[in-house]
Amino acid sequence: MSINDPLGDLLTRIRNGQRAKKDSVVSPASKLRARVLDVLQREGYIRGYSEEKLGEHPGLRIELKYFEGQPAIQHVARVSKPGRRVYSGSQELPRVRNGLGMTIVSTPRGVLSDAEARDQNVGGEVLAEVF
Repeated sequence: MSINDPLGDLLTRIRNGQRAKKDSVVSPASKLRARVLDVLQREGYIRGYSEEKLGEHPGLRIELKYFEGQPAIQHVARVSKPGRRVYSGSQELPRVRNGLGMTIVSTPRGVLSDAEARDQNVGGEVLAEVF
């Protein structure tokens, strides 16, 4: 099966897992997915992730986080898609829910949250928004 948007697939697995009240979900592994999960873990949206084998291929087991029965991630959406890429400078990075949420940005210094990108004064491709 061919996946056109691997990051969109990862975000959908997380969204569906939290709606189904799962403890963890599994996704195929890639460097970009792991860097996005690093940002989500640093910002407190997931408990963590670990690498494991999915048959012959490597996979990622993502430990989902809940607070008082409600998912830590209320909304997760892809911003820049394969058909329409979205780029932003460091000062024009979108604020999600007036700063309560975050955007995930792919920069020349790696995958960062919007606050980290502003601190380092770098822009890049706006991958997703989370709150």
